[in-house]
Amino acid sequence: MAVRHDPTRRRFLLGGFPLVLAASTLGRAGATAPGSRVRLACIGVGGQGTANLRAFLTDERVQVVAVCDADARHLEAAGALAKLGPADRLRDFREVLARGDVDAIMNATPDHWHADVAVAAARAGKDLYSEKPLAGGIAEGRRVCRAVEEHRRILQCGTWRRSGLKVRMACELVRNGHIGDLTSIEVGVPGTFAIRGGFTGLEAPQPVPAPLDYARWQGPAPERPYTEARCHFNFRWVNDYAPGYITDWGAHFIDVAQWGAGMDDTAPVEVEARDVKRRERGLYDAPEAFRIEYRYAGGVRMTLFSTPDPAAYGTKFVGTGGWIFTENDKLSASDPAILRIRPKDGDVLLFVSKHHHRNFIDAVLSRGPVAAPAPAAHRAATACHLGSIAAALGRPLTFDPASETFPGDDAANRMLRRPAREGWKDA
Repeated sequence: MAVRHDPTRRRFLLGGFPLVLAASTLGRAGATAPGSRVRLACIGVGGQGTANLRAFLTDERVQVVAVCDADARHLEAAGALAKLGPADRLRDFREVLARGDVDAIMNATPDHWHADVAVAAARAGKDLYSEKPLAGGIAEGRRVCRAVEEHRRILQCGTWRRSGLKVRMACELVRNGHIGDLTSIEVGVPGTFAIRGGFTGLEAPQPVPAPLDYARWQGPAPERPYTEARCHFNFRWVNDYAPGYITDWGAHFIDVAQWGAGMDDTAPVEVEARDVKRRERGLYDAPEAFRIEYRYAGGVRMTLFSTPDPAAYGTKFVGTGGWIFTENDKLSASDPAILRIRPKDGDVLLFVSKHHHRNFIDAVLSRGPVAAPAPAAHRAATACHLGSIAAALGRPLTFDPASETFPGDDAANRMLRRPAREGWKDA
């Protein structure tokens, strides 16, 4: 059936299908619906999506009005948790975005879907709580930032350590010179895949189970035969979707590194990946061990390294006068006296958020700031993607943070974005 042209309506394609949105859905006024409650829809309600859903359900200002997932098993569990009927348990996120009773969405889809969902949501006038990394590639991350700015949306990235007291204290101490001049940053992440379900990565193709819309789950990623070992949590160990812990934990800890270094508005200018190890066979082909060296324009160096030692997971700032280490509720320093220093007049004071999910709702209602806005989340994810690209190419790279390109390096520039599969177009 033909769609009548209407200048107050907007039409765009995703996956080759049109989505037509009324002007009233586009949120042009930049505010939520009347009243003091935010009507939230949750897209991607597997593991992390369920955790986010539970967090939002504890906020009395939130009404969860819909859940959406490609897997009917996830829908059933999340729908029961949110006390929603069948009509509000959706398989297609475009149906969520077309609804007029949705003010904001939570996006916890797999990484290869992050950007398309976020851009489509911004264009549909929805505010976003969007999981990390912000996007599956550097160019896609910039596309998300543009969409959020153009459509005046609130976006809180799921890099929740910015809402942690001890992380903020560490970053303020570094920013105010209490370890001297910052010279280097060490970022430790796990070095062995946390594969769930007892899989090995050597599993043969299987019939797609009836509850899973596998074509939709794959979306813009390359078309591959189905096996249970590939999907849901374990997607992050498959390079088609994500480069392992480089962007998983790396997105959190590099975000802290750039916040503490005062480099939210830039990215490294040089990167080299060393000691990269991958499995020789099977599905799980993301880097499993690595040491990635970065240099910023101001001279600060950062190392992202995999390690089997959980005590080393986190962000360590090293300066001419000492060091500070932080991870979530951990905070230590070369001299414990550093941690007893209190702010004085004129010191840098960073944004205070005591609860990441509630801060997002605060911002949706007030149109105020969030702890982890899109531009900062994009720059943190960019550093992760730089490491992944360097690991794939196996050589040093030079990056221009202003143009977000690799000058004179065609092979690296082709990896600035993940190619979309035929039939799937940008939102």
